[in-house]
Order: sequence, then structure tokens, then C-alpha cells
Amino acid sequence: MMSSSTVAGRHATDPPHILVVRNDKLGDFMLAWPALACLKAGAPEARVSVLVPSYTAPLAQQCPWIDEVILDPGDTGRAAQRELLERLRRERFTAMLTLFSTPRIGWLGWRAGIPCRLAPATKWAQLFYNHRIVQRRSRSAKPEYLYNIELAEALLEATGRTPAPRPSPPFWPLPPGMAVARRESLATEMALDTCAPWLFLHAGSGGSAVNLTSTQYAELATAVDSRLAARGIRPQWLLTAGPGEEPTACELRDSLGARGLQAAVLPSRESLADFAMTLAVADLLIAGSTGPLHIAGCLNLATAGFYPARRSATALRWQTCNDATLRLAFSPPTDAGESDMAAIDLQHAADAISALVCRRVAARSAS
Repeated sequence: MMSSSTVAGRHATDPPHILVVRNDKLGDFMLAWPALACLKAGAPEARVSVLVPSYTAPLAQQCPWIDEVILDPGDTGRAAQRELLERLRRERFTAMLTLFSTPRIGWLGWRAGIPCRLAPATKWAQLFYNHRIVQRRSRSAKPEYLYNIELAEALLEATGRTPAPRPSPPFWPLPPGMAVARRESLATEMALDTCAPWLFLHAGSGGSAVNLTSTQYAELATAVDSRLAARGIRPQWLLTAGPGEEPTACELRDSLGARGLQAAVLPSRESLADFAMTLAVADLLIAGSTGPLHIAGCLNLATAGFYPARRSATALRWQTCNDATLRLAFSPPTDAGESDMAAIDLQHAADAISALVCRRVAARSAS
């Protein structure tokens, strides 16, 4: 068992100070929130710091399971690396959990003298860690967020604690009434009908994820809209976009409008955190396997995700962390190419999505 007295300047009675590293993309970071919740459940007295890039820092500052945010400068030169190293030394961490390891981060933790360092047993970066967990993530046998939870539980055990029962969604719990207040504010800003279901659609890919085309999204939205109209439901479509994706969203809005759908583009938000809070008003979010989809998952919203069938990017591996009753996932069939998104049966997807929306509308009416 690791004692906090092994760190110079700390006392045995001091609460543990844990550094968690997930310093890559937005979706990856959101899938770390269940592991952060697991750490806080198993060691509620611990101080949890995260090392993240500036891009995801605004959301890290909103996470209820994080006490401190440290910015990772990335590979920006020796001076920045020395400054980060000195920061880690001053913090006197008792443990370090690296959810996605690189040699640079492993070296930093080792040089900082963090006594308990745990990471997946992958590549040569594992040499910098004294606790390594074999996961074989490349096999995509389970969701990414579950791999992260298992690492958090292993860290708790390595520091002499028994993991608590695993937390359940939402992994981003909002204060009571916040989503309602946000919905009313957005309705005023955009002149929206608060009684209609709000279906958010994020057609962008973030520059990396394999996704449906705008034409496919238009076909899907039209099919969903017609099924809901047959049940007397007229949804409001809200199209979101990342940096540089606004023209695509506007083009899709015009296409949906020409088909008779009520569609609008969400105006640019002040920050990534403000954008995430706006997603909280959605009755359902449709997207590829991108950051917005996983923000919605953490908020425990209804989601419909579109994934390739590639082994490293399957719907199982990158499953959202919302309740199982709230998530839908669609991929190319087994007899199609693994990235052939055109092979996805959009009419089948529209059936499932419209049924989920109807259930959400009924649940909201009953509450």
C-alpha cells in the first residue's frame, strides 16, 4: 500500500492527491468522466487534478469530479516542459493515473517523483510506470469509458482502497432547474416552441471521425420528421457546428427548410462550456462519434450515434456513457466496407430514432 508520507513534504494524514491525465481529443476526455467519478466515489477525501490541453480545459473546469485543472502545453519546447515538470513536483502528487499514455507523459510523472504511477500496459511508454494494467484496447472488446473505469479501480486498489460500487449516469449531473432555465433562455433567443421536441443534429466530424454526409443527414432528418408528424409531433431541428463547420450547417438548414422541416442553426456560443450547456436542453442529439455526442452522453441525454465498423472505432468501443435506454448506435452492415457509411439503412435508423423521441415526449408529458 502506498503511504502519502512517501512524498517529501507530505504527512501520512494528508488526503491523497491524484493526477489524472487525458490530454487528447474532446470525446476521449468526456469518456474519462466516469473514471473520475469512480475515483471520487472510492476516495472522496482525495484531491483530484487533471492534466488536459487548453481545448478541453473549459469542460474540465465544469466537471464535478475535478478539483484542479493543469494545462498541458504539449510538445511546445523544453522551457514549457521544464515548467510543467516543476509544477508537478510542487503539487507533490501521491498517485498518477494516465488513461492514454505517451512517452512524454510517462517521463514527466517519473521525473516528478510521483510514487504510484499507473497506466495501460501498451508500448514502451509503460516503462515509466510502476503499475501497469493489461487491457488490449485495440481489440475493442468493451466501451472506452469502461476501460477507463477499470484503470481508476486499479489505481484505488494500488493505493490501498477498495473501489466503491460503480457510479451510474449522469456523469455530468446538473443543478436542478438548470436545463429548464437554459431551454427557456434559448427559446427566447431563437423564437423556438418550448412545447416541441428539440432534436439537435451535429453533422460535423471534427476533422477525424467517419460520419454521414450532409445529404444523408438530410435524408435521415426528413424520414424522422415524417414519422413523428404521423404521430402528431412536429419537432424543432437545431443544427450545431464546430469551428469551420458553420457553412455545412447552414447548407443543411436550407436543405431541411426546403423539405418543409423546422430547422435552425444554433448561433455561436461564447465558449465550449457554454456550447455544452446548450446541448443540455436537447431532447435528443444525432451525430457521428464526435465530441458533442460524448458531451450529450455525459449529460445522460438521448443520443443517436453513427459509427464506422472499423475495429478501432466501433459503436461498442466508443459507446456513449448515458443510460442504455437512451442510446442508439448505427454502423455499416457486416457485408459492407467498414467505413461505408452509405450502406447504413437510414430508414431503419429513422424508425428507431422516432420511436425514442416518442418515448421521450411521453416521459416529459407524464412528469
